[in-house]
Amino acid sequence: MSVDMKLEVVVIPVTDVDRATEFYTRLGWRQDVTPPGSGVVQFTPPGADASIHFGADLTTAAPGSAKGYLIVSDIEAARDQLVAAGIEVTLFHLGTDGPGDGLDPDRRSYFSLASFSDPDGNAWVLQEITTRLPGRIDTAVTSFGSARDLATALRRAAAAHGGHEERTGEEDPNWPDWYAEYMAAEQSGADLPT
Repeated sequence: MSVDMKLEVVVIPVTDVDRATEFYTRLGWRQDVTPPGSGVVQFTPPGADASIHFGADLTTAAPGSAKGYLIVSDIEAARDQLVAAGIEVTLFHLGTDGPGDGLDPDRRSYFSLASFSDPDGNAWVLQEITTRLPGRIDTAVTSFGSARDLATALRRAAAAHGGHEERTGEEDPNWPDWYAEYMAAEQSGADLPT
């Protein structure tokens, strides 16, 4: 029997704890309670199970040397939220000849990205994932990190279900089951119902 090992915290190097605290607060990340006297500041991104730590003397890594990836279901909404918080964001996509400007033209899952940095230069990359590659998610578990993620998944399921009803030529009274099957398959990378 194997023991679950869940990623809990990643330490990022910063030069000014107060400045970093202000920045991650402005991002809308939740500041978590830490043990008194620990010197640790902890923030958790919305919908995430793992957090970041920073503080004086937590790491010997050079400030600005960290790079993290965040997954979002709607990269345009995520970018807009960051820009509204006064964060400079670069939007790009993975192309056949390297990164290209703007969104992936086909809005394929995994291909649209955005990046921003904290005041020390620690880099964050947002990656839009709407359909997981097979084997990436436990097929027995379907969850959504936020109401917005769930609403976005419901919209994709509704659009796909509209195509299903068009192909069958009849209204589907069992649409809740179809939506659930579609959304679970989308998260796990399984074949989508048609």
